[in-house]
Amino acid sequence: MRQIFLDTETTGLYTAQDHRIIEIAAVEMINRRPTNNHFHVYLNPEREIDPAAQEVHGITYEFLQDKPLFEAVVQDLTVFISDAELIIHNAPFDVGFLNSELGRIGLQPIETMCAKITDTLKMAKDSRPGQRNNLDALCKHFDVDNSKRTLHGALLDAELLAEVYMAMTRGQDSLMMDLGQTQQVLANQFVANSERALKIIKANEAELAEHKEYVNSLAKAGAKIW
Repeated sequence: MRQIFLDTETTGLYTAQDHRIIEIAAVEMINRRPTNNHFHVYLNPEREIDPAAQEVHGITYEFLQDKPLFEAVVQDLTVFISDAELIIHNAPFDVGFLNSELGRIGLQPIETMCAKITDTLKMAKDSRPGQRNNLDALCKHFDVDNSKRTLHGALLDAELLAEVYMAMTRGQDSLMMDLGQTQQVLANQFVANSERALKIIKANEAELAEHKEYVNSLAKAGAKIW
């Protein structure tokens, strides 16, 4: 099972206001184990960054001037996420921006490139209704060290999200382990029973005669003989 934990940073909140992606990070995990493979890139948005957004991630337009455009990295991104499960915190936001960038260059939505998309914010709201479920709150709840997160950054946030997700779904490991162990026990019992020699005891002549007499009495009484 290949999973990709993905995060983006943007120039603002709304694609309808022509805001763009300025950072993409994706971290790979296979069979719930980190592989240390990741995709990370800064992008030139070809527009200014909203002051409120810059306060969140600290990325300046000047820093992005020499960075590639989205179309220059899209092939590498597509290869990295291809056929994997994308796990994103507040997925509609990131997916909306990714699809906006893909649409600008005439490519299909990101949903067509990956196996599925999982929203950890929705997962958290379902399991912790009425509580704060942003990434910082979840790190605190699951004892994930986020002391380095003084500003939002796509790569760090993707790595933290991977740790949070593992903590959120840890029970699934033990459940699958229990199911596997139960199935193995049943299989072993079946093999043992099938290999066990069965003792066959045949009726003697007296018992056979008694049984025949009993069947005849049933027939005389009008009972149906099966």
